[in-house]
Amino acid sequence: MENEEDIPVGKRSIPLLTCEVPFERIVPEGTATQDAFFKNPLVRRINGILQHIESYKERAKEFYFQVMLSNYACPTCGRGITMSGQSECTCQGGHVFDPTVAFQTSPCCQAPLVRKTFHYSCSTCHKTVPSRFIFDERLFDAEYFRQMMQESRNRSREKREAIRRLLAESRSGELVLMENPESDILSDFSKDLDAFILENPMAAYTDFFDLKSDFDLNAYRSHILAVLGHHTLLFSSISPLIEDCRCDRARRFTALIFMDNDREVVLQQSGDDLLIRRCNDEAYAEG
Repeated sequence: MENEEDIPVGKRSIPLLTCEVPFERIVPEGTATQDAFFKNPLVRRINGILQHIESYKERAKEFYFQVMLSNYACPTCGRGITMSGQSECTCQGGHVFDPTVAFQTSPCCQAPLVRKTFHYSCSTCHKTVPSRFIFDERLFDAEYFRQMMQESRNRSREKREAIRRLLAESRSGELVLMENPESDILSDFSKDLDAFILENPMAAYTDFFDLKSDFDLNAYRSHILAVLGHHTLLFSSISPLIEDCRCDRARRFTALIFMDNDREVVLQQSGDDLLIRRCNDEAYAEG
């Protein structure tokens, strides 16, 4: 393998660094530097270079795990194991387990490790222990998380305080009464108040509705039973009791609803009409 010193400068590999600085601050727009930047063959082939790096990383990861697992076997059946996921091993017999929990011990207490949500810790002293079976591991930073949570709580508290101050400033001033209020001071105040709360609500509707009715439910019940007898009859075949056909039809139907509820008749839809028959108490008893 050639040493980097023996490779011409133009052919040496250049490490790629990620940067959060906006591109416009690195290369100003509309300048000759920007044109030269995009004409650079390294920039134009950046995607291929990134893919090559990712492929190299995957091969290095695979080789790393082959070396790490070469000294271990499945704790259940003793067969060979391979990595099948993030901190997950699968043996040739199909057993799946966590290699960090199965094989690694803590350097502080030589005790087994316990898997937490974001890291592994010693089962004795609970100290965080990096796993040897996770490639490029990112451990959960408890101090950073604690700091971020404290900042979030502070922002929430400041927001509540700002809303409380805003509400306090928007309140109207106190109303100071120099004397007891009296309804006689304002003309027609009592009348307007009665109209607003409808002191007698039914009085407002007496001009539109006749609250008295001559509807005799018993008369319609007797008439329907007399016409029906022990036969089956259509609703339209029942003769009216009053001259107003529309009103009589409504009253007949109302009477039939009550009679059906009292099990005097049985109603059944028949097209656009209603089929009526006398109720059989024995049939109801069997049902």
